Amino acid sequence: MNQPANKNYQQLCEHFQNISHFEHLSALGDWDQAAMMPTGGGEARGAAMATLAKHIHSLKTAPMLEDTIAAAEQESLSGEQQANLREIRYQFQQANIVPGSLVEAKTKAAYHCEQAWREQRSQNDWQGFKPNLENVLALTKEEANIRAAALNISPYDALLDKFEPGMTSARLEQIFGGLKLWLPSLIEQVQDQQQHQPSYAIAQAASDAQALLSRDVMTLLEFDFNHGRLDTSSHPFCGGVPSDVRLTTRYDVADFTSGLMGVVHETGHAKYEQGLPHKWRGQPAGNARSMAIHESQSLFCEMQLGRGSAFLKQLQPQLKQRLDCNLSHEQLLNIYSKVSPGHIRVDADEVTYPCHILLRFEAEKAIVSNQLAVADLPDFWSQQMQSLLGINTDGDYKNGCMQDIHWAVGEMGYFPSYTLGAMYAAQFKAAIERQLGSIEDLVANGKLSTIMGWLNHNIWSKGSLLTTDELVQHATGDTLNPAHFKQHLIERYLP
Repeated sequence: MNQPANKNYQQLCEHFQNISHFEHLSALGDWDQAAMMPTGGGEARGAAMATLAKHIHSLKTAPMLEDTIAAAEQESLSGEQQANLREIRYQFQQANIVPGSLVEAKTKAAYHCEQAWREQRSQNDWQGFKPNLENVLALTKEEANIRAAALNISPYDALLDKFEPGMTSARLEQIFGGLKLWLPSLIEQVQDQQQHQPSYAIAQAASDAQALLSRDVMTLLEFDFNHGRLDTSSHPFCGGVPSDVRLTTRYDVADFTSGLMGVVHETGHAKYEQGLPHKWRGQPAGNARSMAIHESQSLFCEMQLGRGSAFLKQLQPQLKQRLDCNLSHEQLLNIYSKVSPGHIRVDADEVTYPCHILLRFEAEKAIVSNQLAVADLPDFWSQQMQSLLGINTDGDYKNGCMQDIHWAVGEMGYFPSYTLGAMYAAQFKAAIERQLGSIEDLVANGKLSTIMGWLNHNIWSKGSLLTTDELVQHATGDTLNPAHFKQHLIERYLP
């Protein structure tokens, strides 16, 4: 009997399809523990998820993979198949660097730390949280050192590479260094211009009413509820898998404006997931390209669309119906364009947000290089907040170094993706407007679907078939160009 063409490649596809099934269950386990699981289930869930993570790791490091990948590289493959094989090799190489025992230990420690963080943060309990964080970050640094030795790069670059393949701290220093040259003066200029802008009283809005509004907004953004759902959690996120996307948010009864944009943001993530190429589901080429590209889609939805005048005008009827909100369009626009330094990253305005990332970038580099101990993190945080935003966080741990979930679950190296994502989002906006006209006009004229179609064609449907630079070049005609971000902020905040 004749052997099927490309038999080695097909064997790899079947193997990684099986891996995707386990990753599907892992993603839903993550969502459940954040949104539904009772607190008493944390220890058992952590152990179960650690075992599952170790099993997935064992599948990605199966002994047969190296020879099969090498054989598949000699077979006649299409361009898309070659891209999938490239991503298969990348996953195999990444998994083989770290021993399964470390994967299991880190997963277990992260689950324990995250569960404890929920209560410890609410109680401002830094002393209780510190040993949990120290344990997780010790394992994270161990992983970083192992990856660095294998890849011949610095430990922090090894962590960056997990979330943004190919990104280096040297390149980030250059990008963020440029940002530091003009951002402080822009913040000052915008605040000077807005100093006489009035503040507005926001009426209380019940969580269930906000939840109905959230569904309205997600429907406007064309979210597919047949393949996803919205729930609440301590920290908003988007998880699940493309066929079953799970969003969460949190509602503030005293101020609906934060929760509303949180939903718009997470819907941007969800639209990307739902738009990933159906043909390549279950294969590495069908995954999102990188976390910066993922964040670009959520930030495009929130910043380029959600906080724009035309989009907010479309929300007026729903705000009145669901929340009995009497804020005028102009008042709502002023609220969502207000630039005011604050403690919390996820609530930060678009102009000051990068300062929160610059702080975390510096902290991460210092922690990984052992120049900053976890015990000294609160003082470092307070000094940086004072320097960047003029805010004192002494003793306010829950609104300082305990506010994020990322380090609690061992995701160090992720934070730069947010500001890179903001830069990509601005670049995509510029490309859309060159090709299709003003985004504000498109939204005002009921052509939101046209914008979504551009994103689907140029970003979502490409999955990981292209590298990040190839993807951005294909969509915009250039690789990352931070000048678009600066221009976007100037146009919006200094008209």
